[in-house]
Amino acid sequence: MLLYYYVNRKGKGKHMGLEAFYFDWRDLGIAVGIVIIFHVFRKIFTTYIFRLVLRFSRKAPTDIVSNVLLAFENPLRLFFTMIGFYVAIVYLPMPEQVDDFMNELVLRSFIIVLVAWGLFNLSGTTSSVFVKIGRRLNVEVDDILLPFVSKLLRFAIIAMALSIIADVWGYNVSGFVAGLGLGGLAFALAAQDSISNFFGGVVIITEKPFSIGDWIATPSVEGTVEDITFRSTKIRTFSQALVTVPNSTLANEPIKNWTQMGKRQITFNLGVMYSTPKDKLERCARRIDEMLRNHEEVHQELIMVRFDKFNNSSLDIFIYFFTETTQWVKFLEVKEDINFRIMTILEEEGVSVAFPSRSIYMEKGQTTEGKMFDTNTGL
Repeated sequence: MLLYYYVNRKGKGKHMGLEAFYFDWRDLGIAVGIVIIFHVFRKIFTTYIFRLVLRFSRKAPTDIVSNVLLAFENPLRLFFTMIGFYVAIVYLPMPEQVDDFMNELVLRSFIIVLVAWGLFNLSGTTSSVFVKIGRRLNVEVDDILLPFVSKLLRFAIIAMALSIIADVWGYNVSGFVAGLGLGGLAFALAAQDSISNFFGGVVIITEKPFSIGDWIATPSVEGTVEDITFRSTKIRTFSQALVTVPNSTLANEPIKNWTQMGKRQITFNLGVMYSTPKDKLERCARRIDEMLRNHEEVHQELIMVRFDKFNNSSLDIFIYFFTETTQWVKFLEVKEDINFRIMTILEEEGVSVAFPSRSIYMEKGQTTEGKMFDTNTGL
């Protein structure tokens, strides 16, 4: 025979309030058998029944059901183990207070934990639920928005689970929440910069001026975006330095996203000498225009080659076009090739490129000694 002592909370003194309960080895063996049976059923369920249901769910037109089942797979396994221990304890001749404690507190708290665990898994970045919801709401889910929403949902799930469990155990959650409100107000006043950075991150994620991996340029920094957090954005510069910029700064600055370019602009003035004849100047402009229109790497939507103006020391031909590529290295290769072709055209037409120059006309006069001198320099 086994002797089990239960201490009554209303008892007083060292021995007062003690109640004795007896159960034999047969009851204990049956309780252990119940645990084993539920453990075996858990194996059968997860190996055969769950896999069968999962296989049928994958044949459905949507994979949301499959994602939900996979998210709750481990909680279901632990649920059967918990039910086995619960039934075994209830079977034993325990005091009524212990049964009430198991029913009202332990079991309910454990179920809340399992549900929160499944929802936590479901809100992970690998879940397709976000993609489905984004398509339904016409919201694009990318590498920035997905981790951000996932972290917010997981934080909310944990906070709600803890508050519900605290309420089950009899704690005054409303007072705790009110205290958090006052503490949150004081914290908000003391952390204005952090809060502004957080909302700056929200603006960046919702408006999406750039994504992870984009090449951006701002008055503060230029480089490739590596990561976006609640507080800051990490940008890798072309010199391989990692710059961390507060989100509030980025949200209030003009941002050039070079990755979003569909084509890349090239524009410059080609100055030739004033001594260039009109027919040669016209042929050069027409040949450059024809060369650009036949170039396979030049975007054909807009090409302008025109004799633009009479500059101080040159006759300027205005050249304006775009390249098909937006990659910097390839862009420089295309630009170099076009420059060489323009040089070939100028050489074939016998036209020289003008360089900045200034003509100075000096007046010469006769000094009293009969020497010539420059009135500008006095020599």
